[in-house]
Amino acid sequence: KQWYQRRVAPGTKFEKVSMAAYKPEKGTPVDEVQSHRIRITLTSRNLKSLEKVCTDLIHGAKAKDLDVVGPVRLPNKNLKITTRKTPCGEGSKTWDKYEMKIHKRVIDLKSPSETVKQITSISIEPGVEVEVTIADS
Repeated sequence: KQWYQRRVAPGTKFEKVSMAAYKPEKGTPVDEVQSHRIRITLTSRNLKSLEKVCTDLIHGAKAKDLDVVGPVRLPNKNLKITTRKTPCGEGSKTWDKYEMKIHKRVIDLKSPSETVKQITSISIEPGVEVEVTIADS
């Protein structure tokens, strides 16, 4: 049996109360809504637009009183290309370096199936890729 202490009145001693008093009876039906674990993965080259979409998703989920974990910032992918400046190979050996950073964020939600479409139907900035993975919990 699990026990916890509860204060009877202000300034008095504690009283031990059984947790069995707070459990529902076996015969009573419990309303359980099928909830899903949702993982939203956002990727973009533009950091400002990515952060804007993240905050919009989180504000929408918190407005519906959902459990939100994130945004988890994953490491950036730095894609680098180094090329010669001269096309023919003559002249001094000068090089150009190009770099593209890809930012990635992960948001985990726990919500019923009805609100999945409402959460993901926000306006998404151009250049932000959204991947939604739904798993039963």
